[in-house]
Amino acid sequence: MKLNEIADKDGATHSRKRLGRGIGSGSGKTGGRGVKGQKARSGVAINGFEGGQMPLYRRLPKRGFVNIFAKDFNIVSLDKIQKAIEAGKLDAKATIDLAAMQAAGLVRRARDGVRILGDGEVSSKLTIVADGASRSAVEKVGKAGGTLTVPEKPAAEA
Repeated sequence: MKLNEIADKDGATHSRKRLGRGIGSGSGKTGGRGVKGQKARSGVAINGFEGGQMPLYRRLPKRGFVNIFAKDFNIVSLDKIQKAIEAGKLDAKATIDLAAMQAAGLVRRARDGVRILGDGEVSSKLTIVADGASRSAVEKVGKAGGTLTVPEKPAAEA
């Protein structure tokens, strides 16, 4: 294959429609925009506009609550940790923390830390340090002879 032989597949590109070139062309006069009115003109953005009537998105009540203080954790299951150990990406004897998980490719960005979930089984004795963990994850790691430590949250000052 040579550079001058490279071409798109048949039908990959369409030639543009030449608008406003006479009535005989089939797309002359109004250029496929129908007849007169606001939408026939240029610069129209009327999504959600209902002709002056209060639009639906303003008639319906607001619902829900967004907690601006919520933490955004990376979620890693025990199953993924075990597979990374079997693949040789994680060292089972060393402490498994955020930095080790990033190096192994289990976590991409740090965010607010890592939360360990108890999906899957752990066969080796592990020492895991995480910012959050489910009860089942703590139990499974403990049953395998390892430890899963979560730092204590500071007591709220009243």
